[in-house]
Parts: sequence; structure tokens; C-alpha cells
Amino acid sequence: MATTPPTTALQRDAKRPAGRIPAPQPELAPAASIGEAREEAKGCRRCPLWRDATQTVFGEGPENADVVFVGEQPGDQEDLAGKPFVGPAGKMFDSILDDAEIDRRKVYVTNAVKHFKFEPRGKRRIHSKPNAGEIQACRWWLDKELDLIKPNLVVALGATAAQSLLGKAVPITRMRGGVVEREDGLRVFLTIHPSFILRIREQEDKEAERERFLKDMRKVRELMRA
Repeated sequence: MATTPPTTALQRDAKRPAGRIPAPQPELAPAASIGEAREEAKGCRRCPLWRDATQTVFGEGPENADVVFVGEQPGDQEDLAGKPFVGPAGKMFDSILDDAEIDRRKVYVTNAVKHFKFEPRGKRRIHSKPNAGEIQACRWWLDKELDLIKPNLVVALGATAAQSLLGKAVPITRMRGGVVEREDGLRVFLTIHPSFILRIREQEDKEAERERFLKDMRKVRELMRA
């Protein structure tokens, strides 16, 4: 885990007396592009996670992408870089996409939650899972991304992404590799988050799980063509 970055202006603001509550954000005109939405999201105060995060980490990729990959939230390295999927899980993800013959430059990658949620432990920042309220608050931004991109397929990488996309908790282990069609017609492919592979200790089991995730991504490639 990386060391805690220098205190930001947002973090200094978070240390002010608890009675000082940020003013509600004014309603903005609907963003006409992903670029406009990204700029709006920089000042997001829809849930408390902005207080400790370095910055908002918005999605990245072509605005006409056929497929959108949705992860859980930015990690430590993503929080510092301001880009999604650039840490260890992102490198694993890129490697498997390459093996599956999916060009990451042609897909859109984002997260269900746009700020890094963590617990400080000494100089380290330990990942903490977003709760239902934080997922719901940030769904506003994910819906914006999907409305602008209009993909043919969305891939939910893990339970948090699936909950954000489907509006309820779903058993990823049991439903993995399946497709759920939402009421609006959008197809959602369910699978694990690549960070799950990194947490496996036994090398043989890790390689087997990587192969299974690769199989999922090959299904995604076929669905992209359908």
C-alpha cells in the first residue's frame, strides 16, 4: 500500500468543526459529453467520501464505446493518479483483456463509486468497501456515463458494480458468467473484480482463477459482436 499523500484542501476542509455542513450543490444543466460530466464530478459532494479522497476518479475511454466495464471504486494508486484501473488490479485487468483480444483503448472503464474509501493505518491507506448509501449516491454519475455512451453491453466487475447497475445485491458467485437484462434493455454481464485474483495466495489457484476470468472476458468479446 502507498503512503498517505500530502493533505489536500478537501481534507483540510474535512477537519473543520462538524457543525459546518457543505451547502447543497446546485442542479447543473445536463452534461452534453463525458468531458463535461468529468468536470462536474470534480466538485461532487453527493456523499462524504470526497472529504478524504485526493480527487474524483471518473471513467475513461471513448464516448462511443460498445462496452463499459464497471469496477467497485478507485484504489490507492487510482486516487493519486486520477485515472481508473491503473494499480495492480488494473494491470491484471489489462493483461487479461489483451489475452482475450479486447482492446482497452476501445472500451470505457469506470467505477460504481468515484472516490477512494479507505481506513488509515499508520502511513498506509487500507481499502474499505463502499456501503449501500455511497453506492446509491454515486449511481447518479454512473447513470450519466451510461446515458452519454449508450453501450450495447455493460460488464459488472464484482458485487458492488452489480448492485449499482441492477439496484440490488446479487450473488456474483452463482450468477457469474450470466447476463441480466435491465428494464431499459441494457445487458449486464456479471463477473468478479480482477482484484479477487490478486488476493489468492496459492499460485496454482491464482492461475486457475485467472484462466476463468479470461474465459469470462472471451464471452464478453463475443457479446460485444452480438
